[in-house]
Amino acid sequence: MLSSLIADFRIIFDRDPAARNWLEVLICYPGLQALFFHRLAHLLYNLGIPFLPRFISHLARALTGIEIHPGANIGKGVFIDHGMGVVIGETAILGDYCLIYQGVTLGGTGKETGKRHPTLGENVVVGAGAKVLGNIQIGNDVRIGAGSVVLRDVPSNCTVVGIPGRIVYRSGVRVDPLDHSNLPDSEAIVIRTLVDRIEALEKQVLQLQEKHQHNNIVK
Repeated sequence: MLSSLIADFRIIFDRDPAARNWLEVLICYPGLQALFFHRLAHLLYNLGIPFLPRFISHLARALTGIEIHPGANIGKGVFIDHGMGVVIGETAILGDYCLIYQGVTLGGTGKETGKRHPTLGENVVVGAGAKVLGNIQIGNDVRIGAGSVVLRDVPSNCTVVGIPGRIVYRSGVRVDPLDHSNLPDSEAIVIRTLVDRIEALEKQVLQLQEKHQHNNIVK
């Protein structure tokens, strides 16, 4: 637990340029505070202690605006940036060094029992307001764009955007983990492709019309 808390603390300085000093981070970063409360609640939860883990989670939610069920498994070095409105469900699993922005939900899709929340691999970035729902697997080094809704498994090293989330591969390109706003617009790409195709067909039609007119004049 202590090693995870130290990793949670250190990663903030790597990923947040606004982090000035250790006292500011300890006192003014709700994501770090929420993780501290969660790790304590999770320890008690695993020991089978009733009520107290949920009560600690409830207090953390009131203090930070971040709701993490005591049953959730969270790896080391996780950074919840700002964090207001973040919800992480009971059976959710987060790998090491995930980056979670405000308004994110890692939730379920119904009243099913057992594993019903998502599993995130390592170094996953979930943009502001994104919803990852159900017992799905998100691979390592995945980026989920702001406002996306992800309902299906995502393999490693992919970018997901849109509603519902669509996978956009970024092969061979190293991506800054903080650059979650610089995502490809798959709809714009499709529209641009269609416009280019229409323009090409219009040119072909015009050429055929000119050829037909020329043939009529020759005759």
